[in-house]
Amino acid sequence: MPKKNNKKRFEVQENETIGDCLDRMKKEGYTPIRRAEEPIFREETKGGEKVMEPIGRKIVFQAVKE
Repeated sequence: MPKKNNKKRFEVQENETIGDCLDRMKKEGYTPIRRAEEPIFREETKGGEKVMEPIGRKIVFQAVKE
């Protein structure tokens, strides 16, 4: 019998708050176990070199099925 995946990642969308994301998790039957902030980069060319410029961040929760 294959093992059922009980973990899922939830990303806080641009149009929602952290609380909204947590509510969405709870409605789907998940409990958060980890929060991570991941940077968002944009590639630019400066002086002939490619440079990665940070332009924002996204918040991602890892959750497990209740």
